[in-house]
Amino acid sequence: MHLLKDNFMHISWLGGTALKIQTKTSGEDVSLFIDPYTPKDGDFLKSTTANIVLYTQGSKGSIPVSGKPFALETAGECEVKNVLIHSVQGHTEKQCFFRLDLEGISLGHLGLCGTPLNPEQLEAFVGVDILCIPVGGEPGFTAEKASACIQKIEPRVVIPIAYLSDNDPNATPVESFIKEIGVPPQDAEKKLVIKKKDLPQEDMQVIVLTK
Repeated sequence: MHLLKDNFMHISWLGGTALKIQTKTSGEDVSLFIDPYTPKDGDFLKSTTANIVLYTQGSKGSIPVSGKPFALETAGECEVKNVLIHSVQGHTEKQCFFRLDLEGISLGHLGLCGTPLNPEQLEAFVGVDILCIPVGGEPGFTAEKASACIQKIEPRVVIPIAYLSDNDPNATPVESFIKEIGVPPQDAEKKLVIKKKDLPQEDMQVIVLTK
């Protein structure tokens, strides 16, 4: 297993709303997956190993995850492997949004949210360091709705998800969101490697991850 450097967070986008997050907490490597689903189209991981797996739309249709991970698909709060997890009830019974706090960095994941957050939901995410937000249109946010949500949350870093890819051939291209938000993105990359000191202090950054 590749050993991670202390205090770094590695974030990879796997298509759709799926993410892989790797970090080290208290000297222990931690691997976390969000929404490891089997897509109708495109390539995806056949199976994987993780310590934690989170589902924003329930676990039905997900790929097998080995390693006996802690799994969460309902609202609540807990701490696993020194990762603070706040699961926020979404707009439907099966929908959850997640806020993670680890290594001094807070990360929000809004799944396939397509409806503006209510005050209680918004409270959980205001001011997060990194926000992963759907931008490819229904059933997720349109570019316009995503931009409006971002203005309320005011994150330091935005990672668009659920846009056009081989997994989502009917979604809107990420360029539509970039035009709407009006913030030039960083060069597209396969993985974001970041630590707290790297977070922007003034202007918000948009980082587009490739599969």
